[in-house]
Amino acid sequence: MDKKRSDCPISCSLDVIGDKWSLLIIRDVMLRGKMSYSEFLKSEEGIATNILVSRLAILEDEDILVREVAPANKSKYIYSLTQKGADLMPVIIELMDWGAKYNKNCPRKELGQKIKKDKAAVVRELSKVLKNKVK
Repeated sequence: MDKKRSDCPISCSLDVIGDKWSLLIIRDVMLRGKMSYSEFLKSEEGIATNILVSRLAILEDEDILVREVAPANKSKYIYSLTQKGADLMPVIIELMDWGAKYNKNCPRKELGQKIKKDKAAVVRELSKVLKNKVK
């Protein structure tokens, strides 16, 4: 991404993944196994089609996601994480933990309970899983 607010590493990161939709798409691929446009549209947050198209293009341009033709349906694309995208996993886990800790309306589900018990073990486990899926 060419646009940059400053040379601060946090600002540079936010220039790429600083909107909620990008993080939710990454979450869906990383933790929920979603791979297609139609699956992303079904997420409970209700992303608009134009925003989804835009965010998928940005994440692909930034080498966070890679888009490929689906083997079972040549008219459909599937998305998967690159290594750069998989490297965001600890950040996603931290955001989940922080949200559950400080927002009473965000209960800890199964993964959240594992994170609360042993965050480092969850990061290690998910890293192994992602290592085999990365493009």
